[in-house]
Amino acid sequence: MTPRGAVSVRDALDGAVTAIGAGGSASPRLDAELLLADALGTTRERLHTDPDAPVRGAAVRAFQSHVRRRAVDREPVAYIVGHRAFRRLELAVDARVLVPRPETELLVELALALPARARVLDCCCGGGAIALALKDERPDLELCGSDVDADALAVAEANAARLGLEVAWRQADLLTGLPDAFDAIVANAPYVERATIPTLEPEISRHEPRHALDGGPSGLETLARLIEQASSTTVATLILEHGQGQEHKVAALCRAAGYTNVTHHRDLARTVRALSASR
Repeated sequence: MTPRGAVSVRDALDGAVTAIGAGGSASPRLDAELLLADALGTTRERLHTDPDAPVRGAAVRAFQSHVRRRAVDREPVAYIVGHRAFRRLELAVDARVLVPRPETELLVELALALPARARVLDCCCGGGAIALALKDERPDLELCGSDVDADALAVAEANAARLGLEVAWRQADLLTGLPDAFDAIVANAPYVERATIPTLEPEISRHEPRHALDGGPSGLETLARLIEQASSTTVATLILEHGQGQEHKVAALCRAAGYTNVTHHRDLARTVRALSASR
């Protein structure tokens, strides 16, 4: 029996699933479990093993606030709980950086094949997910992460310090001002067409940093600048994320810049999401 003044985990979840689903989330059950686990300071697995456990006091208030932010404001779960899993890492995230996405793990998979001790730049690094995952899984690589936004770099630096991973961080507008000292660039640069940003899901359009999304009128302006700048450096390999349907235009930009060996890659949803190009 649930103690007086408390609700059970099961009932708390059922109510939250209804509210979050009505708010428009495509994953209300998962969202509710993550939010309740955070409010209770436990794990999703523990919620399933003890569904009659009581939720009371401060945990109730925290959970109600979490659900309101998710259901009414459509705030991303990662921002509410303050962290997101990426590869083998648990990264701190907040509204200063994009929420790391599963499809971006494809860039890490591709970069794992780089030669030993390669010098790698994670350009437009945001919270540092790519650079940190690579350093975790390929400690021989020499990693640098760069971003134009100092606030994003602060998140990346804090993640690196907490995880004990050695990555150099530099504030830069793409390659401007950086040394010509890299063998490869891995980048999840902005690639969303500017006019379409207001039409994206509220989690993105309302909450994620616009400058990290906005690829200019065509969506390709930032990628085009990066590829052009890379062509004047020692960088031999590019590994780039792009939007759905952009693959042929990005490949043409790479070939025009001298990166003639271009390969397209599909993410877990079987969408062509990245390319690798070398010279």
